[in-house]
Order: sequence, then structure tokens, then C-alpha cells
Amino acid sequence: MRRMARMPDDLTHSSTCPVRRACAVLALAALMLQPACGRAQGEGATEAYPAKPVRLIVPYAPGGPTDTLSRIVAKALAERWKQQVVVDNRAGANGIIGATYAARAAPDGYTLFLGNSGVLTSNPALYSKLPYDPLKDFAPVSNLAAAPLMLVAHPSLHISTIPQLVKLAKSHPGELTFASGGAGGVAHLAGELLNSMSGIKTVHIAYKGAAPALTALLGGQVSFNYTSIVTALPHVKAGRIVGVAVTTEKRSPALPNIPAIGESIPGYEVTAWYGIVLPAGAQPALIQRINTDLVAVLHDKAIEERVVTDGGAIAAGSPESFRKLIRSDIAKWMRLAKSAQLKLD
Repeated sequence: MRRMARMPDDLTHSSTCPVRRACAVLALAALMLQPACGRAQGEGATEAYPAKPVRLIVPYAPGGPTDTLSRIVAKALAERWKQQVVVDNRAGANGIIGATYAARAAPDGYTLFLGNSGVLTSNPALYSKLPYDPLKDFAPVSNLAAAPLMLVAHPSLHISTIPQLVKLAKSHPGELTFASGGAGGVAHLAGELLNSMSGIKTVHIAYKGAAPALTALLGGQVSFNYTSIVTALPHVKAGRIVGVAVTTEKRSPALPNIPAIGESIPGYEVTAWYGIVLPAGAQPALIQRINTDLVAVLHDKAIEERVVTDGGAIAAGSPESFRKLIRSDIAKWMRLAKSAQLKLD
């Protein structure tokens, strides 16, 4: 058999090296171009956003404070974006139904979720098997607004300050009752936190909504209540109930003559707050774009005045600050749920 002639070394090695080097250079160039192309495409998509109607998921029924704020925000964003923003109410199970639905949506910016302190921070403490994780399943965009509650008492208690209420409760352990619009809501937790931090024992009675809870207080069926400032104030002014304190560390600028619970119990702070999140996986550029637009519309004078009139304050900020708030409130309610043995499942 005739042997094949051996190829010269300069063809098997030397002549192929430039080809290999050229291929390597081309491959490296392609890899270097990929991130730049990706950034360009992402920036272009963000600049074009929104190119179609945006859906704003609200986990409560129409008519409540969360829904009211959502419609204010939706209208303002629609005007800024020149695109429709549709409020989609998906109520039920303390906000769990709406939150779960939003968490499973595509993270493309066309599904926003307006959550509150309950659905994003207290639910994880109160439910053992929550079908969503606020920290893992959502990307915070911005806090929107925050409002304290007002602790209001029936006149028959003959108290007008937190020290008087604490003294009365300690002399009658387990006899005073407080109402809320439902187990696990912010009003319920406000009462449990007061019990925990002041060493008193008052009994929670849950009603089906804030309105029936207030009606029970007006009728003398419960001792005191935690409710929104805008709801309580007309009755306080009319003398039907006593405005004892707001549920914050410092007094509300809207009510400078009403003490804060934190003045008597340092560290006490409960606010009903609201914020926008996206499904996890949203691009940082998209999150920042929506954050910028939210902050801009929330500082519109008409919106600020509307929120202040309702007893609140604009609380718009960065995605990072909103994430810190969610994380710290979850930790607070986890501690309270453990110490007070609070569980809803």
C-alpha cells in the first residue's frame, strides 16, 4: 500500500494559525457585541414603553382606599403615557387572590400591582402557606402614599389619652374590646401591637368591613377602634367618639392637636401604606422608567392635596427604599405574630 505523503509542517500548523486566530477574534468580537446589542434593544423597548394598554391589578373590591388610590394613579399615568391604564379589581382572601394573580403575570411592565402594607407585609406573617412571596415574586417600583390610623374611643370610657387607656385596660384585663374591619387587617394589627408594647390585654372583635366596625363603636358595642382619619374625623368633631391618638411615632401634620401613640409608647408605628410592584424578573431599566413616572405624577399638586385631604401623605421614593420598607415591615409583623400567636390559617 502506498503511503500518503506527509503534509509539510508549514501547512499543518503555521498556515492554519492565522485562520484560528481570525476565528477567535471574530468569536470574541461577537461576544463583546452581544451585551451592547442587548442594552440597545432594552433601552429602545423602554423608550417605547408603553406601546399598549397597561393593567393595574388591585387586590380589593371597588370603593375602598386601595381602589380609590389606584384610580387616581391610573388616571395620572394614562395622561402621562398617552396610553390606557385599566384598573383590574381581583378581590378576595385578604388580597391573596389578586397578589397571586399578579405574581404570575409576565414581567414586561404591562401588569402592575398596587399592593398595600397588608398584602405585601402582614400576610406573610399571618398565613403559613401563602401562595406568593412578596420579596421573591415581586420587584418593588415605588411606595405611593401612607396614612396613619386614628384610635377612637367610645365616650363611656371617659378617657382621652393613651396613658389613660393603658391604665384602664390594666385595671380591667380582658374586658376592653376593640373593633376592626377584619382579622389580619392593619387595624387589627394596630391593636395587637398596642397590647404587645404596652403590656395590656384587650380583645379584638372582627367585623366585615370598616363601616360596620365604626357603627359598632358608635353604638357602644365595643370600647375603641382603629380607623382612617377621614372616616373618624366627622364623628370626633360631632362628639360621638373621642379621638385619642394617631398610630405613628410623631403627630400627623394634618392633625397637630391629636397626640401620636409613639409619644407615650416609643417605637410604636403603624401606617396603612400603598405601593406599586411588578412581577419578579422585570428589567431594571423598566423598573426605573416606571418609578420615574410614578414619582412625577405623585408630586402633582392636585394629587398631593387629595391624599392629604384623606389624611395621608405622598411617600414616593426609590425601588430600593421601598424594598427596605417591605422587608422591615415583614420582620415587624413576624415578631408580633409569633409573640401574640396570630395565625389566620
